[in-house]
Amino acid sequence: MSKAIWKPGTFVYPIPAVMVSCGTMEKSNIMTVAWTGILNSDPAMVYISVRKSRYSYNLIKESGEFVINLTTKDLAFATDWCGVKSGEKVDKFKEMNLTKEKAANVSAPLIKECPVSIECKVTEIRDLGSHSMFMADVLSIDADEKYIDEKGAFDISKCDLIAYLNGNYYEVGNKIGKFGYSVEKKK
Repeated sequence: MSKAIWKPGTFVYPIPAVMVSCGTMEKSNIMTVAWTGILNSDPAMVYISVRKSRYSYNLIKESGEFVINLTTKDLAFATDWCGVKSGEKVDKFKEMNLTKEKAANVSAPLIKECPVSIECKVTEIRDLGSHSMFMADVLSIDADEKYIDEKGAFDISKCDLIAYLNGNYYEVGNKIGKFGYSVEKKK
């Protein structure tokens, strides 16, 4: 079997589809981002990559803060809509019937309907060409209590999260293992 050779491009999939809220409770916006991820665990750091032409770019650059909100199957339509409409022209919270919730550590609102919201403080902005990468410290994680089990653990499998793959949204599938299961001792 041989592999076809393509020109360089973005083809690391699946990736999370998230809604990033930014601005303030009074002047806020939501944008959809698929270029996001973990940079470091100690200290906890994440990133989002944003085109300079996006309305949210300056909101984030000026405030130095944003919130990554994980999205679900039920929020797929809103997730897509917030990615194709400009917050300069419409109030995305209002149009998608999403609820602003006050964050503990940043001025940007959380999206109440999202199961997880990650409050972030920008530490560095790196211009990479088509996008600028906002690297940020994680200040706190706001988790919906309905997904926390009796032992106090967050059960992310019950959130119906979605992923983005090459222009399409998909439900996250079934668990097939856990970290370290390949070397776990058999009982």
